[in-house]
Amino acid sequence: MTNYLILAQIIVATSVAYVWIFRYDVIIKEFKQFGLSDLIRTFVGASKISLATLLIVGIWYPTLISIPSILMGGFMLAAQYFHFKIKSSFIKHLPSLLFLILCISIALVSCNII
Repeated sequence: MTNYLILAQIIVATSVAYVWIFRYDVIIKEFKQFGLSDLIRTFVGASKISLATLLIVGIWYPTLISIPSILMGGFMLAAQYFHFKIKSSFIKHLPSLLFLILCISIALVSCNII
């Protein structure tokens, strides 16, 4: 189970960092479609990159895993809400849905629930 947890942490953290650092033009477009301000986008981006960093650090310090995974899951849940709000296609919902599932899994395993 430990290997799964570490793999899930790496997948979520690197994917989030990749999108927010290298695909920022897509983020700008989506936040405009969602009707959210630049300030909200900046807050979400800084928060997600910080949480992604904590998920990676959590590989060596497991006590840091549960809160970042729950908060990251909250951001993914919010992404689902906004994709539904603007009636995005299922393909647009899929990445945040998969990351939401991974974040829930990480949180459950790190809290010794499963």
